[in-house]
Amino acid sequence: MPDDIPAGFQVISRSSPYIDMVGPLYYKLTDEGLQVAFRAEEKHCNSRGFVHGGMLSTAADIALGYGAGDFPNGNRAMVTTSITIDFAGSAQLGDWVVFKTDVQKVGRMAAFANTYAHVGEKRIVRASGIFSVLDGRS
Repeated sequence: MPDDIPAGFQVISRSSPYIDMVGPLYYKLTDEGLQVAFRAEEKHCNSRGFVHGGMLSTAADIALGYGAGDFPNGNRAMVTTSITIDFAGSAQLGDWVVFKTDVQKVGRMAAFANTYAHVGEKRIVRASGIFSVLDGRS
């Protein structure tokens, strides 16, 4: 693990071809819930050097879904039904971006969660997601 990754964060090993492409992503479990983070690399940035909104949206979706799915302890299969995201700031090349997730409810058919992205103490994104809980059928 690179030396510039804050203590307590581990690489997300449950991956997919898409997550491999945008990663590495990291996680940490806290008393407040799951945190998902990444170090902003050139591949995450737009031509102005800011982290692209698509990358922030991707990381928010992962943080929301993994949080509601009880990652890394659980393996509840879910798919994103809806995600709403608001950008209140920005991240730049080299920034450590952390998504702090708050799960509202996980039911038999749906799960609801919120996440907030921070660079240091500055909140830059808020997102909420609704997930359909899969019961083994496609």
